[in-house]
Amino acid sequence: MSIDLTRPILIVDDYKTMLRIVANLLKQLGFSDIDEATDGAMALQKIKERKYNLVISDWNMEPMTGLQLLKEIRSDAKMKDLPFIMVTAESKTENVIAAKQAGVSNYIVKPFNAETLKGKIVSVLGEF
Repeated sequence: MSIDLTRPILIVDDYKTMLRIVANLLKQLGFSDIDEATDGAMALQKIKERKYNLVISDWNMEPMTGLQLLKEIRSDAKMKDLPFIMVTAESKTENVIAAKQAGVSNYIVKPFNAETLKGKIVSVLGEF
């Protein structure tokens, strides 16, 4: 079964350039409904207002980090199964372990390209 490319995806990053890069990569892959948030708190609000198929979030943000956002999502019964890909510039083992323990669906290290992103999305959502 292939995934629906029209289902909404939320990308979260406090760096506008990174939001644009990830949005462009998603568009290259065929996704058409992409929302953006510039921090975890804004993302949480958007998730409560709309049903997303996937969240792709940066780790390092203020005032709410990607890890805090992930923990908030996983602790809410309505959102706990939402697929979540964490993006980070650091591949430290302790970060990967912390994200896994918090329930991350997958993990991607910057920089990355469309093929890498597609592989992570396929591992979380299935083929498209």
